[in-house]
Formats: sequence, structure tokens, C-alpha cells
Amino acid sequence: MNKIQIIAGPCSVESEQQILNIAKSIKDAGADALRGGAFKPRTSPYDFQGLGKIGLQYLVNAKKLTGLPIVSEVLSISQLDFFDQVDILQVGARNMQNFELLKNLGKTKKTILLKRGFGNTVQEWLMSAEYIKCEGNHNIILCERGIRSFDTKTRFLLDISSIPIAQQQGYKVYADPSHASGMAKIVPNLAYAATAAGADGLMIECHTEPIKSISDSEQAIDIVTLKKTIHNVRNIQKNINIK
Repeated sequence: MNKIQIIAGPCSVESEQQILNIAKSIKDAGADALRGGAFKPRTSPYDFQGLGKIGLQYLVNAKKLTGLPIVSEVLSISQLDFFDQVDILQVGARNMQNFELLKNLGKTKKTILLKRGFGNTVQEWLMSAEYIKCEGNHNIILCERGIRSFDTKTRFLLDISSIPIAQQQGYKVYADPSHASGMAKIVPNLAYAATAAGADGLMIECHTEPIKSISDSEQAIDIVTLKKTIHNVRNIQKNINIK
């Protein structure tokens, strides 16, 4: 059985001390990798856009401190040179069909985490992954992060059916219960559902002080909740034995 992988961390890198504290905390909680946004695509141009290159350096410092691999989102081809020390390059939902970016990522040897667009079908998502593969890079993780629906109770609708469908095409598939829900209090429940559906990993937003998070504070869980969630996820995977 392959242990389900947990990527955890804040939506945005806010300061060096913030990301160092979170990195130490999530490692103690049992997470396998650290996530953090240095370049942030935001719906409003007036919202926090991230710290940019200095944010990436803070992530690298956290990696050196804890030994955790780091995950961060790349927005454009022009930024690729900044990500040399980042282990997993994330393609966000808005960039899922940025084909020139995908082709250039295909020329790298980096692991690419490709999020599903919130208005895209599973087939379109799979075809975006093919753009990366066609350039020679087969190190691809797909991430289901929820799609838009008619219901407004949650931020998006987590489509857990996409997990086994994409896995049947040979991909590792992670789930992002944080973006799917937009509500910290139900993030653990969606994490459990995705685990039961066979997800290879989870990407969970967390913060040492969620209420103070600069971005997406409503969906960030605290470290105590993260530790409990990871513990329960491991037990679910062990008990259903689907890997």
C-alpha cells in the first residue's frame, strides 16, 4: 500500500517567520510536503498578489530547515527560472489550459501538479496533462480541486468521481478539499471522502493562525485540526485497503 501523501501549508507566503513556523508545525503534524503561494493569481487586482521571488526564497529556507519538499504555483513561462529549487510546480485552475505554459513545463524534469479548472471536464483536464507529456515530462500529478455548480453553500463542488477516472488513465490524483469547500470546518470531511475514493494525496491549506491569514482565511484549518485530519486519513486508508 502506498501511503497517501499530504501537502499542507498556507495559501500565501506572508513572511519568512510565518512560513518557517508553519513548516515546522506541519512536519510535526505528519505532513509530507509544504505548500505556499509566492505568486498569487487573484480574482481582484486589489488583493494580495504574493511576495514573488522573495516568497520563493522563504520557501526554500523552510525546506532547508525541515527537509520537506516544497510546492508552489508558477503563473507564466517568464517565471520558470525562479523555481529551480522548488520540488513540485503547481499549475493552478486558471492556468489549466494555458497550453504554452504546459508545453514549457513539459520540457522540464520537475514534477508538475496540474489542478483541474473549475469549469473544465475531466477529459479536458486529461488533455492538458497530455500537453505536458508530449514534451517529454511524465512526472505529473493531477489535483481535483472542485468544480462550479449551481449550489452556493460551498465554494465549489468536490468531484470525487474524477479521482478513479483519472487514475484509470495512469495518473496519480490528489484532492484539494480546501478550495473545494471554502469552509475550514468541512475540510476534514472532504479529505476523508477523497481518501475513501482512493486519492493518492491531499493538498490542505493550514495556518498557525488562520484568522490572520492574508488570503483564503475562511478555508484554512489550524495545526491541531491538521494533525487530527492526517491521523484519521491514515486510518481510513489503512482500514479500506484500496491501494
